[in-house]
Amino acid sequence: MTEERKLDHPWLIAVWPGMGHVALSAGYYLMSKLGMSQFAELSAGELFDIDAAIVKEGLVQRLHRPRSRVFAWKAPPGGRDVIVFIGEFQPQMGKLPFCEQLIDFARDHGVERLFTFAAMATDMQPGTDARVFAAATEQSLLDEIEPFGVKILDDGNIGGLNGVLLAAAAEKGMPGVCLLGEMPHLFVQLLYPKASLAVLRVFLQMSKIDLDLAELAQHSEQTEHRLGQLVAEMQRRLNPQPEENDETTGEDWKVASQLSEEDEQHIESLFGIATADRSRAFELKAELDRLQVFEDYEDRFLDLFKSP
Repeated sequence: MTEERKLDHPWLIAVWPGMGHVALSAGYYLMSKLGMSQFAELSAGELFDIDAAIVKEGLVQRLHRPRSRVFAWKAPPGGRDVIVFIGEFQPQMGKLPFCEQLIDFARDHGVERLFTFAAMATDMQPGTDARVFAAATEQSLLDEIEPFGVKILDDGNIGGLNGVLLAAAAEKGMPGVCLLGEMPHLFVQLLYPKASLAVLRVFLQMSKIDLDLAELAQHSEQTEHRLGQLVAEMQRRLNPQPEENDETTGEDWKVASQLSEEDEQHIESLFGIATADRSRAFELKAELDRLQVFEDYEDRFLDLFKSP
């Protein structure tokens, strides 16, 4: 842990990479718009293994062990503080001990309720509203959630630490909720902010936090439009019309491996803006997502939240 701070009746949200970046996008949006700062860092290096070497321009890079960082927001007097835990990766081994460590950390800092965010892939069609599914450690929490239009999960399982953390919380007697945003099966490998938006709407209702979601809603609409174009193009290629003179090749589907100089300059400009005003950080993330380079900039992005 890197810093001690007194928090008031906090709730903790834990997010990791996953389908559609649903959890991470929701967590980063909260961090940006609430003006969070880094509160602590958990050490769990022994639980992570390295199974590949990163090479850049022929040079093998030094080992990068996944980091597990904690960010906090102090609410106005009388309000509830919020903690966001960001895990770069889920550990390959020792998932339960890791979750128990996180729960002990939460308990030491007075956390009253745990949340995990995740994606729920269904046969929903692009353009339709994303539902939110939920599971909880206590019936009283399900009763609290239902009025917000949430669909309670039937029997099944929640994979990864999104579920293991809540199972460990139930065992340790800490209330916990998993909110899962719906997304189409077709796009599980692509960014899907509409599900993040749906999850955040429910969380904000539960926490009674007033937060403007307009920027995330706009990002969602733009992404949905691009995905709609992708589906239309796929259908066109699968069912070409006789009169079409299609001279495109597979090369047209490749993503450029390097950013243009203009894109790099734009990214640097957005980093400068976000450094001066962290509430603008999600604008930067949306652009990194669009260019499909967020992972290359993730550490630098999170460093924006280091200072109070």
